[in-house]
Amino acid sequence: MITKNLNTEFWVISDTHLIANSLHDEGQAFSQMQKTSQGKDLYYQETALTAFMRMAQRKKPAAIIVTGDITFNGERVSAEKFAEIFRPLKHTKVLVIPGNHDIFDGWAREFRGKKQFYAGEISPMFWRSIFAKSYRQAVDTDDSSLAYSVQLNPQYFLILADSNLYGKEETTAAPHTRGMIGKSQLKWIKKQLQYAEKKQLRPILFMHHNLYAHNPAVNKGYVVDDAVELRRLCSQYNVKLAFSGHIHAQNIMGPQETTPTTEVVTSSFCSNDQGYGVVRVHSRHITYVRRDFDMTRYLTDQEKENYTLEHFHKYLKNLQLGSISADMMQSELNKYHDDIDLVRAMGKLFGWMNYHFFTGHNHIKASELNKIHSSKAYQVLIKHHPEYRLYLETLYDTSDHSNLQVLSLIHI
Repeated sequence: MITKNLNTEFWVISDTHLIANSLHDEGQAFSQMQKTSQGKDLYYQETALTAFMRMAQRKKPAAIIVTGDITFNGERVSAEKFAEIFRPLKHTKVLVIPGNHDIFDGWAREFRGKKQFYAGEISPMFWRSIFAKSYRQAVDTDDSSLAYSVQLNPQYFLILADSNLYGKEETTAAPHTRGMIGKSQLKWIKKQLQYAEKKQLRPILFMHHNLYAHNPAVNKGYVVDDAVELRRLCSQYNVKLAFSGHIHAQNIMGPQETTPTTEVVTSSFCSNDQGYGVVRVHSRHITYVRRDFDMTRYLTDQEKENYTLEHFHKYLKNLQLGSISADMMQSELNKYHDDIDLVRAMGKLFGWMNYHFFTGHNHIKASELNKIHSSKAYQVLIKHHPEYRLYLETLYDTSDHSNLQVLSLIHI
């Protein structure tokens, strides 16, 4: 048991995509990788995670739970660096599960000058060894995967599932995007739920892939293949809350059909505004609030001399908007080279719509949405890219639903 306190707090982060500084020299090859990383920051994650650890030292949550893609592309050295960064924590347990980029990822590389070189990959055995402190908290572990269960306090039971597909040896192949729990692990999860029921503990589920489709246009490879079976277990054992990552977007979905589970997807920590979740557990209910990490308060004096670190959210926003907008503008310049203002407007609109969705700040008034949809930039965008139409229509929400908080999830 992590804590005996009935009223406690844990944090959730996801998709940190850390590449250890020792694996690159900031040369041409690494610079090109940063440019093609779809808005992820690769340069400063050691500093950012160390600052986050310092905040945890000060605020002392009972646990920090990381829902996968800890490493950039499954570099063993990066996983070891992640564990090293959080090692100083004395009052907070760090519980990790792998993502699709962590185990036997054939893209693991180090970067020197103009060249990329193979970097050692992470096997399941290495994962358990590197994160031994996480697995020491386990009530039970699954022999067929990297899943384990942990009792948070006298009332809550955490099931940390492994939803990833990976082989039994190192590879040169790309990592799988899709995920699956599998029959063996489903049996193990059922066993954990039965244990929780017998002990009168309330279960919370964690995994990298999603339980629900959080975007009707883009969900292939993000929802676990056997979601129907997993949702059936959630319904049978009244699992009220689940956490996941993978899509890099902040999104919350309430119970679906006969499944009583509210699923919170945490946005990527290395992108946008460094979002993380604060979960407060009480004897009769749970609350969740998404916050953005203000890391400037936890930088050393020397780190504060770095302009980028002092203005990190501005840097991340420009990284994300620049990446999305530039790709869109490049494809349009050939057609509208004589109307650069329209091309810029299209790129800016496309960038901001995505940014709002990925940070969870995508709830606007119907009148504001109508204004966007009637703009020339939007109309030309969907005319030239009809394949984006459904996706763009899903990015904003005019209801009173929130992707940033769950004010009271009551357990009876």
